Amino acid sequence: MAVKAMDLFDAYAQNKLPKDNAYVVSSFVNANSGYVIYEVVSYSGVKAIYLEGSGITFQSQGKKMHILIEPASYSHKGIEPYLRDTGEKIPLRFSELEILTAKNQTKAMVSKKPIESLSSFTIMKPSGLNISFVFYSNPDMYRTLETFFEKSFNQDGGIPQADAKKAAKTTAALIEKNMSFKSDFGNAT
Repeated sequence: MAVKAMDLFDAYAQNKLPKDNAYVVSSFVNANSGYVIYEVVSYSGVKAIYLEGSGITFQSQGKKMHILIEPASYSHKGIEPYLRDTGEKIPLRFSELEILTAKNQTKAMVSKKPIESLSSFTIMKPSGLNISFVFYSNPDMYRTLETFFEKSFNQDGGIPQADAKKAAKTTAALIEKNMSFKSDFGNAT
């Protein structure tokens, strides 16, 4: 059976990072508050991949999408996400996010459109509860991403299971619609 996903830094160490049509998903979890930020990067047509400091740099075009899980107890709910404190901000306004509210009032906020990276991007080595995974191109890639987000939204973000399932479905659909490998990249599928 083909590998569907792997820890990014393990894949790099084992020379198993794909050059085309892959996603890197990183999560940044605040264990004290339940506040979680995800970054999803799609890339294709990589010219080079190398270690740089404590991260891996990809010389490639890419698209980045942000997802924010905001617990009901978060005290700065009214502040636009791009204006929040370091470690809690994403470069987007509320109007640029699909906002889903769970029955426990936790919010999942998903970028409606990705941000373009035209030359290179770097993924920093995760620490603590944070992770970075590479998701490989395969026929059920978006289902794999949906399953990952459902589990993470529930376990890391504290979203009830039924709502985590809905939020993951919305997230995977937005990734497929806005970040799939169609004509934007040199090696489209």
